[in-house]
Amino acid sequence: MPGTLYLVATPIGNLQDMSARAIATLLEVDLIACEDTRHTRKLLNHFEISKKLVSYHEHNVAERATGLIALLRDGKSIAIVSDAGTPGINDPSFVIVGQAIEAGIPVVPIPGPVAFVNALIASGLPTDAFFFGGFLPAKKGDRVRRLTELASIPCTLIFYEAPHRLGASLADCSQVLGDRQAAVGRELTKLHEEIVRGTLSSLAERFSTAKPRGEIVLVIDRNRDMVSGPTGNKTIAMRIEELEVSGVDRKTALKTAAKEYGLSKPEAYRLVQAEKKR
Repeated sequence: MPGTLYLVATPIGNLQDMSARAIATLLEVDLIACEDTRHTRKLLNHFEISKKLVSYHEHNVAERATGLIALLRDGKSIAIVSDAGTPGINDPSFVIVGQAIEAGIPVVPIPGPVAFVNALIASGLPTDAFFFGGFLPAKKGDRVRRLTELASIPCTLIFYEAPHRLGASLADCSQVLGDRQAAVGRELTKLHEEIVRGTLSSLAERFSTAKPRGEIVLVIDRNRDMVSGPTGNKTIAMRIEELEVSGVDRKTALKTAAKEYGLSKPEAYRLVQAEKKR
């Protein structure tokens, strides 16, 4: 029988967020594959876990995944951990997961912290539909093109960002996406945790001179004025009116338009009322 591949989430800062199930899993597996063996060794030492470690990161993913799959075929159980948070989120763990599935090896997720989820739920922005885009491109031209591609997505946008690029990225976001509401989450679950909320322009101004440190998550509201749906660039009020003209009653038109645009009914109603006031 093949072994089992476990995807074990670890704390993103506060060690008290380590789950009992995660500890038990790491105690039971034959091998732990991690991004940085030195970093993970400190975590294991804290919880008095003594296991063999091997590195598994973006620079050795092809070679290492093959070797780990061979061990799993031989019946060994392996845990994958990242430096912080849930493996598979913005790291190469998906490669070995895909290979394990093809080989008929069981894959078991051990849930825990995810930085972008924590930032989203504390941002005050809609959580019913969101898009996680990983890191924004480092170069301005590439970043602007990427933001332009995502501008019409009818959901909350979430990105990771490097501290030294935050001010420039916020300015580009304001320029491309419009002056939407946003939140910057920094050092989540750690001693100096900070969540700053405001418009993209105000945040861009603040972080143009401030020098933030640590891991950054940027959460940006969906476009509340013009949401692109399957019918093109029409406001939701325009779409509702279009449905009513075709013979659909107003209640059904609101429900249909909200679904098309990825909004809840109350949110769609608020948008329509806001448009009437203009």
